[in-house]
Amino acid sequence: MKESNVLKRIPWWGWLLGAGLFAFQFALYRAAYSLTEMLGTIDHAWCPKIPAIDDKIPVIPVFIIIYIFSYLYWICAPAVVTLTKRSNLINFVIGMIVSFLIGFIIFSLFPSYMDRAAEGIMDFSSEDGIMYGLMAWIYSMDGSTIALNLCPSFHCMITTYCYLGVRRQEEIHTGYKAFALAMAILVCLSTQFVKQHYIIDMIAGVGLAVICYLIIEKINPGKS
Repeated sequence: MKESNVLKRIPWWGWLLGAGLFAFQFALYRAAYSLTEMLGTIDHAWCPKIPAIDDKIPVIPVFIIIYIFSYLYWICAPAVVTLTKRSNLINFVIGMIVSFLIGFIIFSLFPSYMDRAAEGIMDFSSEDGIMYGLMAWIYSMDGSTIALNLCPSFHCMITTYCYLGVRRQEEIHTGYKAFALAMAILVCLSTQFVKQHYIIDMIAGVGLAVICYLIIEKINPGKS
C-alpha cells in the first residue's frame, strides 16, 4: 500500500533536483529581461489583454497566498516526481527544461507587458490589510507599475506540468495526485484574481505545459 505522506519518502537528491529546476527557471526568467533590452524587442512589447474578459475578472486578495505558496511548491513537486519510475522522471525533467527554454525564447523575442498603473491595480495594493500588503510586495518584486514577461504564464505552466508528472504514476498516492490537481487549478486562478496575468497568459501557460508533456511522452527519451 502506498504511503500517503510522500514528503517523507523523497531522497535527498530529489530536493536538490527541485531546487535546481527552480533556480534554472528563475534565472531564465530574469535573463529574458536583459535580453529584451539587448535585442531591442522590449520596444515592441505587446499587451495580451482581452478587455471583454480581463476587465470582468475581480480582485480577490486572499489568492495572493496561493500565488506566493506556489514558489515553495515548485521545489517540492519535482522532488515528489523522483518517487516515480526512472523513465517518467527523465521525461519530466526534460519536458520541464524544454518548456522553460521555449518560454525564455518567447519572452526574449516577443515580450509582453501589463501596465499596472493604467489598469488601476496599484490602487488595490495600497489599501490596508495583510493581503493587499502581500500584493504590493509581489508587484514591487515584479516590475512595480510595469510587469514584463506575462505570456505564457510560468506560474500556470510549471504548476500544470507538476501535476502531469504524477497524474498517471502508480507510485504516487491518490491523495497527492488530487492535491497536485487542486494546486494547478488554484494557482491558475490566483494569477487572475491577484491581477498578475491576463486570461490569455494563463491559457498559453497551461497549453505550453500540455504540449511539451505530450511531445516528450511521445518521443519518450526516458525509455532508453
